[in-house]
Amino acid sequence: MITISLDAMGGDFGPEPIIKGLVDAFKARRDFKAILVGKKSEIIKYLPTKFDNRVEYVECDDVINMSDQATDALKRKDSSIYKAVELVKNNQADAIVSAGHSGATMSLATLRIGRLNGVTRPAIAAFMPTTENQNTIVLDVGANTDCSAQNLYEFAIMGKLYAKNIMNLEEPLFGLISNGEESSKGNEVSKEAHKLLKDIPGFVGNIEGNNIFDGSIDVAVCDGFVGNILLKTSEGVASAITQMVKKDLKRSIMAIAGAVLMRKIFKRIKVKTDYAEYGGAPLIGVKAPVIIAHGKSNAKAMKNAIFQAIEVASSHLNDDIEQELEQYKLK
Repeated sequence: MITISLDAMGGDFGPEPIIKGLVDAFKARRDFKAILVGKKSEIIKYLPTKFDNRVEYVECDDVINMSDQATDALKRKDSSIYKAVELVKNNQADAIVSAGHSGATMSLATLRIGRLNGVTRPAIAAFMPTTENQNTIVLDVGANTDCSAQNLYEFAIMGKLYAKNIMNLEEPLFGLISNGEESSKGNEVSKEAHKLLKDIPGFVGNIEGNNIFDGSIDVAVCDGFVGNILLKTSEGVASAITQMVKKDLKRSIMAIAGAVLMRKIFKRIKVKTDYAEYGGAPLIGVKAPVIIAHGKSNAKAMKNAIFQAIEVASSHLNDDIEQELEQYKLK
């Protein structure tokens, strides 16, 4: 049975949505248990007693706030995120889920749990909706703002294997985000990464921003600076379109009638663009599954983040990453 280390205090809204998400996950699956890190007196308010046999508690009072520096987490050993990471490091849990300070989670996971063999820097992955049924994985989206060609090469292999192991894609296609499809396009780092990746199966070469959403590729690779801007811009565009549609609907009775007829389509679009459907962003490249959930995660998002952690912990993803990096080892 998989054991999930859950930072029960890290989200913007305290333990309520985190524990409610855990309860929903418990109701849906019986193949895991959880260790809850935080103030037990606050946690038990939201946890029905019938699940007592599936949880353990690690008591702590300190919480790393969003305004704190990520490096503070290394010193604050009594914080919920530090103790949650230590459970995984000490093999008391198989994976960690946190909606707390993402920088603190990433730093602690990298330094305390450690990197996989052959990985110089872990990457945070995000899932982008497409016009097809499959999402596109984009990495890195914020862990590493300055990257070398080797980093991008590793991100590509890690992303490809995540798509294969977790998303069950037989032959994932991946490409480098650039300002043109030609191999001559891009900056010096991406041009060098292109050379390193050209013989790796599944590599399609350079891709442009629109390819992320048209379903033509499965994995898009970039540094964390580009990736984070892409992520936030996409979120902003989706929100702006939603607001524009709502405003226009209010101006016309005919538009309202049309919206009623198209409610199933709107519902499907909402599902594809709702971050809660994906749960969280996996930190790929560390020795155990780490899922970084959004600070504003609701119960649904936390439930899906837990499911994601279970899937990764049950897979051979990390073994496959180490084997492929060794197979295509850079000289």
